[in-house]
Amino acid sequence: MSNQPLNAASLRGAVDLSSLKKPQGGAPAGRPASAAGAPTGSAGAAAPANAPSAANPGQAPMPQGADDAVIAETFRHDGLVVDVTAENFQGLVQQSVQHPVIIAIWAGSQPASLAPVASLARAVRAQEGRVLMGVADLDTAPEIGQVFAQLSQQAAQQGQPGQILAAAFVQGQPIPIPPVVEDAQTRELVDQIVQIAVQNGLAGRVANYDPNATGQAGAEGGEQAEPELPPLHQLAYESIDKGDYDGAIAAFEQALTENPKDEEARLALGQVKLMQRTQGVDLQAARDAAAKNPADVTAQTQVADLDVLGGHVEDAFARLVDVVKATSGDERNAAREHLIGLFDVVGATDPRVKKARTALMSALY
Repeated sequence: MSNQPLNAASLRGAVDLSSLKKPQGGAPAGRPASAAGAPTGSAGAAAPANAPSAANPGQAPMPQGADDAVIAETFRHDGLVVDVTAENFQGLVQQSVQHPVIIAIWAGSQPASLAPVASLARAVRAQEGRVLMGVADLDTAPEIGQVFAQLSQQAAQQGQPGQILAAAFVQGQPIPIPPVVEDAQTRELVDQIVQIAVQNGLAGRVANYDPNATGQAGAEGGEQAEPELPPLHQLAYESIDKGDYDGAIAAFEQALTENPKDEEARLALGQVKLMQRTQGVDLQAARDAAAKNPADVTAQTQVADLDVLGGHVEDAFARLVDVVKATSGDERNAAREHLIGLFDVVGATDPRVKKARTALMSALY
């Protein structure tokens, strides 16, 4: 395993997705073509990982030489491991505002490249819905290779040389994953990714996954469709993809109106509102304003938002508890309500929320 620690800020904002254009065609399923960006052994080329066929979403090609049982297990239709194409890549990354998303690449023409992907898939499934994994076959989706080539170059500039074959996304930010095939190491890496996500206030689960799904080997009679998000959730994520936070908020609010127990929508709603409030905010300017005006509720809540977005959850909670102590009347109520809103972003079961609720009660009474 790499000695470099997983770090959510390691490639913050580094990925340019503009290269993801609609493909001009691809090789038929099961007949890999030569892929631009497929692993060649050079440090600058994109590398393999695992994926289903672009022609048949959710269906993995069966490369000769790979173990059919491993393929069937890796790509079984439980909703936790899905096909990645140029068309759905950005949508998958957008789901990382709710839970971590791992995207890995392989090449069907190079069966040995399946091993690290299969190990990652096992570790992802062990998380029981806390993580979504997407896999792209560079033989059928070479555009994804361009993204990973860029990740590799940027990682090398930051002292992490070598090809990036997999990356986790947390709130849209990529975290390179070292290529390992030992299951114990892979589980440790995925555990770290989940911890980073929780520190950033993400506690959502993958929607509609089926832990009892069987592998595709031996599945008679055609394709199985990937599980779909509830329609309002899908609408919300499409809105996020367009930068329409108002539309996403409206969709999640409607989902909660229809089902007040929809915790996935509740968490996602808080996270989207947080993203909207912090969009375009200058971190240093916000901190300077808060330092000069310790009793200014607007300045303090803005910094608290930025702290939660950056993973400094306890700092954000402590800041607002202090504001509640130092203010009264409408200002105190505004600080209290904002803090309670951040509790929803992080998740009611998070121990930091429980601790902060106790501190808030002491500040109020």
